[in-house]
Amino acid sequence: MTATLPGAPETFATGGPVASPPGTLTGLFFEAVAKYNRPDALQYKAGAEWRSISHAVLAERVRHIARGLRAIGVNRGEQVAILSENRPEWALADYGCLTAGIADVPIYPTLIPEQIAYILRDSRSVAVFVSTEEQARKVAEIRASVPGVTHVIGFAEGLPGADLSLAQLEKKGADGETAGDIARYRAEALEVKPDDLATIIYTSGTTGEPKGTMLTHGNFHSNVQAVLSLVPMQHGDIALSFLPLSHSFERTVGHYLMHASGVSVAYAESVDALLANFGEVRPTIVVSVPRIYEKIYARVLENALSSGAIKKRIFFWARDVGDRWADEKLAGRTPGGLLAFKYSIAGKLVFSKLKARVGGRLRLFVSGGAPLAPEINKFFYSAGLTILEGYGLTETSPIISCNTPEHFRIGTVGRPLPGVDVKIASDGEILSRGPNIMLGYLNKPEATREAIDPEGWFHTGDIGELKDGFLRITDRKKDIIVTAGGKNIAPQPVENQAKMNKYVSQAVMIGDKRKFPVMLVVPNFESLEKWAKLKNLLWTNRAQLLAQPLVKAKIEKEVFGSLHGLANFEMPKKIALLDRDFSIEGGELTPTLKVKRRVIDQRHRTLVDSLYIDHGD
Repeated sequence: MTATLPGAPETFATGGPVASPPGTLTGLFFEAVAKYNRPDALQYKAGAEWRSISHAVLAERVRHIARGLRAIGVNRGEQVAILSENRPEWALADYGCLTAGIADVPIYPTLIPEQIAYILRDSRSVAVFVSTEEQARKVAEIRASVPGVTHVIGFAEGLPGADLSLAQLEKKGADGETAGDIARYRAEALEVKPDDLATIIYTSGTTGEPKGTMLTHGNFHSNVQAVLSLVPMQHGDIALSFLPLSHSFERTVGHYLMHASGVSVAYAESVDALLANFGEVRPTIVVSVPRIYEKIYARVLENALSSGAIKKRIFFWARDVGDRWADEKLAGRTPGGLLAFKYSIAGKLVFSKLKARVGGRLRLFVSGGAPLAPEINKFFYSAGLTILEGYGLTETSPIISCNTPEHFRIGTVGRPLPGVDVKIASDGEILSRGPNIMLGYLNKPEATREAIDPEGWFHTGDIGELKDGFLRITDRKKDIIVTAGGKNIAPQPVENQAKMNKYVSQAVMIGDKRKFPVMLVVPNFESLEKWAKLKNLLWTNRAQLLAQPLVKAKIEKEVFGSLHGLANFEMPKKIALLDRDFSIEGGELTPTLKVKRRVIDQRHRTLVDSLYIDHGD
């Protein structure tokens, strides 16, 4: 349902009635174990071998962790932190806490000790699970500054500073266990109410101090059930998990949603091993962020351009055929005749290879965390790989809207979920209201009041628009560039155009309160260095390569040639090249690979200032 005035843009949309009555994560957990009972509820790689954990073993270990936490003195209503990469123990610890009535606090394993100490103190965590020696050493370093932490529990034996291992904790929960204990544990776990706190997730944040987002069992439950009512899972589905479980996107979609629907979750070894894991696991569902799709597309394009003349022509012919086939499908028509014949040939010659790269049986890609370039989404769709793009924030548990197989529109983030309302404010900001909206920010009542107005509308900080009930994100409100001349520029669409070029890895627009925008570009060095060798250029390091006038001219030509449909004031007037990619460790990216624009602007201020010198800015 949408609402609008005649001749005015849509300002309101609703996903309709809630998908199910309020519920809890503990309820979802027990229901899934009883209903599915798969031998491979969780999968992980040990050495060269993939191993499985069944629902029965999962349930038993979760119970022993919950009872073990009680045995060491962690009480219902307290907080326990989880400092770990994606792995089965993360899921075990999470469900162990939830079924014990304990709220958990996920911590990104990329954080430094001082940041970890802040979260442990602010959340009043009384214990912390640590995954590896590296994470254990971080906690050991700051242990004296977090006196509230009484227990450090290592996922492995003998981690430095750990008070006990996960195996020892489970043993404490299993010792002397009777049938009555098991029944009592289950009954107490199911006493949890939808309004009870489930977790405190600290926003990675592109600006400012991290805030502890308080999410309830009901917040997550509503989100899971709403998505399941729109995107049903299939028997035998397998999901490959690699986005950080510390983030609400993977937590809800890649963890709770998959468990609730009986999907087997396989934990990737790392992002670097992703393509290899695709081939080994052969997933049917993958939850990702745009940066991964951009990299896959860039690799496909690079392979085509570096092939012989015949293969190159075949690729671009197939891409053109796929593009026309997609236009027909997206318009609701069935491609036929010569186009259908050509598409079948394109599928065999080109698209089948892309499908094989992601395991050969992928059914659905899911994208969130940042806007996905429509061109990339359409390319995957034309290859027979559907990417369901959605939208939300940590504070919304996280999904507000999403595309579905039945209601799919590229360039949008779909329609609001059942039970969720969306409103566009007069300044273009997206507001949302529903059962998925957080309780508030821990210890920050003023920030909570700023985020949620008296009518219950959460202010997302994103700019967007509605059309036919579909939501489109224009940009982040704080990212909007306002030039010295008063022109408003949404940088992300411009950056996405630039990143479509094979020579561009990252692109960041800068220009707030300046006379005009400029762009910082990290080249795709794999492509650039191949080109430079063909031109017989000599260099000893990347900085030296980028300093060469021929290279600068090449990148400028490629970037400006990729930008189209822009107003004159939106076009970056100058480009500067950076000799290394942005990273989470370097502080330029959030854990979900979103660019921290202000950090990059400040870090490269001297370089940015130099771009304006000749113009007297």
